[in-house]
Amino acid sequence: MFTERASVGPDVHARSVAAAAIDGATGELIQARLTPNHDHIRSWIGDLPGPVAVAYEAGPTGFGLSRILNDNGIWCVVAAPSKLQRTSGERIKTDARDAVHPARLLRLDEITTVTVPGVEQEAARDLVRAREDCHGDLMRARHRVSKLLLRHGVVYTDGAAWTGAHHAWLARQHLGTPATPMAFDAEHETVLATLGRRDRLDATITAMAVDTQFTPGRAQGALRARDIRPHRLHPGRQDR
Repeated sequence: MFTERASVGPDVHARSVAAAAIDGATGELIQARLTPNHDHIRSWIGDLPGPVAVAYEAGPTGFGLSRILNDNGIWCVVAAPSKLQRTSGERIKTDARDAVHPARLLRLDEITTVTVPGVEQEAARDLVRAREDCHGDLMRARHRVSKLLLRHGVVYTDGAAWTGAHHAWLARQHLGTPATPMAFDAEHETVLATLGRRDRLDATITAMAVDTQFTPGRAQGALRARDIRPHRLHPGRQDR
């Protein structure tokens, strides 16, 4: 059962925040346009008649606001966007509507929350995402090298591709006019640089998996990004 006097639903964007608060004692709707500075948001919420509870949609701005508010004694949950029920008349999205909507649902105990990760866990997610992005970059860089060579009739046939022997073979290639070797060298250097970046990320992830909260049986899972992805959504109100 919702017992706080005020419910707040900030609609958080990178450069601005549309904030809406519902005062349960008076029925007043209080709205403001804030900066995304967490101290500014916390100060505005602190001036509201309390006690106060806050809910905002999970999104690209992350979980820092939730952690700061909870650390300052303001109960805050992060809502799963796909679970915020809307009537047909509410589906025209504006910042003001997007702020009022979670504030209303919070009063009705109809917010489905996501688990807010700790700072260390979120850092681990960032690292694994960087590794996944690097893997994609490497695949694209290799593809560009292979296609460039293929356009010039050059195909490697002496074993598996992208081994040490293959890279040595690539370094020995001489292609046409000066422009083509320059293009090839640029693409191959990108492969080598990206490979080095991937190996550094792998080493850091391995060290993290061995020496942090993810240690018990999770080193392999961390490398595969399985154990440190965002938690599944769960219904109901988080514990205070």
